[in-house]
Amino acid sequence: MGGKRYGVLLCAEDSEYVKTKYGGYFGVFVEMLAEEGETWDMFRVVAGEFPDDEDIELYDGFVITGSCNDAHGNDVWICKLLNLINKLNFMKKRLLGICFGHQILGRALGGRIGRANSGWDIGITTIYLSSPMHTSSSSSKVFPSTFDVPSAMSVIECHQDEMLELPPKAEVMAWSNKTGIEMFKHGDNIMGIQGHPEYTKDILLHLVDRLLQRNLISEDYANDVKARMDAGEPDRKALKQLCTSFFKGRL
Repeated sequence: MGGKRYGVLLCAEDSEYVKTKYGGYFGVFVEMLAEEGETWDMFRVVAGEFPDDEDIELYDGFVITGSCNDAHGNDVWICKLLNLINKLNFMKKRLLGICFGHQILGRALGGRIGRANSGWDIGITTIYLSSPMHTSSSSSKVFPSTFDVPSAMSVIECHQDEMLELPPKAEVMAWSNKTGIEMFKHGDNIMGIQGHPEYTKDILLHLVDRLLQRNLISEDYANDVKARMDAGEPDRKALKQLCTSFFKGRL
């Protein structure tokens, strides 16, 4: 009866720009992941809005978004989110974490997260997928032979924290020259991505301006990010295929 049902656990307040142009971050994720016949719901967990316990089993999976908050913080909503993640994992629900979501999944599962040793990573970053040097298992196990895996992809990044140590039983799916754990998977139901496959370049450029206004980055760094953005494009199509394939159980 009926189609699949998914939820977006929104961990950031929408900017007016993203709200106006994309229908908020919920709209951005639905655009990337939704397929015909599915139902998508939003829960503003950053504002304390969580799915009811009795409704959780109705969902096939949840996306956990990026956030301005630290995933290693102990805000009430973050602690509540950690409990929800453990509950969802016990139920073997599909979980896809992006940036903050990637980090909070790692924390919930027993990994270690914190400030990145190399500072901010903002711009388009090349990530390398399933290198035997960076994972204890073969690439054929991390990515099944039915999935055509490129050796590298470009993804938009915007973070100053990272996963410093993998959770037990987790596997590295991708790494970069700046971040050792760009993607990871845990079992068959959890995947985290440090980058932002859902972002467009204009979303990032708008975010850079907001970070500059808040004095979180310097004007020189902001100008450097903008200059580098002109030189490349993120592999949004390949990233969308990867995220959708995992989230829908096809990976």
